[in-house]
Amino acid sequence: MEISTLGEFGLIRRLTQDIELKNAETLKGVGDDCAVLNFGSEEHDVLVTTDLLMEGVHFDLTYMPLKHLGYKAAQVNFSDVYAMGGMPKQITVSLALGRRFTVEDMDEFYAGLRLACDAHCVDIVGGDTTSSRTGLAISITCIGEVEKGKAVLRSGARPTDLICVTGDLGAAYMGLQLLERENHVYYQQLEEARKKDANATIDFQPDFAGREYLLERQMRPEARRDIILKLREMGICPTSMMDVSDGLSSELLHICHESGVGCRVFEERIPLDYQTAVMAEELNMNVTTCALNGGEDYELLFTVPLTDHEKMEQMEGVRLICHITEASLGQMLVTRDGQEFQLKAQGWQAFDGEKEE
Repeated sequence: MEISTLGEFGLIRRLTQDIELKNAETLKGVGDDCAVLNFGSEEHDVLVTTDLLMEGVHFDLTYMPLKHLGYKAAQVNFSDVYAMGGMPKQITVSLALGRRFTVEDMDEFYAGLRLACDAHCVDIVGGDTTSSRTGLAISITCIGEVEKGKAVLRSGARPTDLICVTGDLGAAYMGLQLLERENHVYYQQLEEARKKDANATIDFQPDFAGREYLLERQMRPEARRDIILKLREMGICPTSMMDVSDGLSSELLHICHESGVGCRVFEERIPLDYQTAVMAEELNMNVTTCALNGGEDYELLFTVPLTDHEKMEQMEGVRLICHITEASLGQMLVTRDGQEFQLKAQGWQAFDGEKEE
């Protein structure tokens, strides 16, 4: 059986379904954004998460500066900890490097990494380096903490809960499309020039005018520490939460699956930035599809009890987009004209690079 038959999450479920936790310190294993551990503390549980980023799969160094890459690699891990309601504290960083990389390249990568860590009060405490024959590979493990017993899991959503999302969606995906488009134009022009002169170079200026926000969302995402602090300040305890890394539809379906519930998502309430809508129209793409399935927004998707409705309406930077229903009602998208469609996860797939059916 090819791995793409199962997909990333199907493979994870297959490999881990029979794992039995043997240690009392392990409170929660596979199935959430972080594992939850406790080593005897009466105040805090420990959160642990890890992410692997591969050149040519997760990033393209043709247009991704190493400083931005270091910053983004750290934020990706911080986001998982925030998605459990916790605070990141330490990271370890492991790198596999091809021979083309220089010491100065790694200085740039670490400059971005340290910038992110400084902004989120996180310590770099170790890691590993080795050689690579296939480009740059980055593996970061993040350790965080959360008040004992207060880790927010994917499995806590209940019917009538409100579904909320932070920020806006689809901009990171549109930023990627913009970068890919300009990269393609560059290589086309270079190829034409080298038909005349094999050693030709070109003075290429990508067309990014008025699209700076899209580029920032793709190349320099910000994990939502601010939202976690606001929720604590307002006394709001989410019943479930995830970060939006693979697309809103995918994350919503994960919450529904783990919680055993359904949902109704209202298209008109999905938050979009103006630049996202303009870019989608320019590329002849459906902006709602981009927002639902684009991924890499690293916003927070969470559910709260209906009794918190008034508080959530007052909370800046958060949008109520739908509500949780009984599982029998399914997971539905309600369009602007009132039609209902089954919500599908069509985000990027790790093992085939295609949309999930």
